[in-house]
Amino acid sequence: MASIADKVYDLVKETVESCGVTLWDVKFVKEGVSHYLRIFIDKPEGISINDCTDVSHAIDPVIDDADPIDCSYYLEVCSPGIDRELNRPHHFEYALGKEITVKLFKAIDGKKEFTGVLQAYDGGIKMLVDKEEIHFEKGTFSKVYIFEAI
Repeated sequence: MASIADKVYDLVKETVESCGVTLWDVKFVKEGVSHYLRIFIDKPEGISINDCTDVSHAIDPVIDDADPIDCSYYLEVCSPGIDRELNRPHHFEYALGKEITVKLFKAIDGKKEFTGVLQAYDGGIKMLVDKEEIHFEKGTFSKVYIFEAI
């Protein structure tokens, strides 16, 4: 069964892109007593507050009509920021050949974090770290991100 974030991602993707931006990710999280639906958007020249406002106004009726969330929540539209988490296959395509950081659930040789150039992604990650090719199997990493200087 698809998560709320995945349902909303599929629901708003076309509308977001019609606003001239890319849908980077969607997260539905509970923080304290409140729920937040976060829509992360991007474009090559960076995101402005006007982009966020335009996308918010465009997707609000789409989400309301489909009603995929059965509780109250706050809608936030924002940039993925400079430390972009890589979750979806298109994130890894974007990051091919670029430096990424992988955080592991369990340490390897006393290390839980590796930084290197992403070579391939097939659910697992193949990267070049200090001239050594390393492969991390799917399920062994807790977080993968790329630092995008603005």
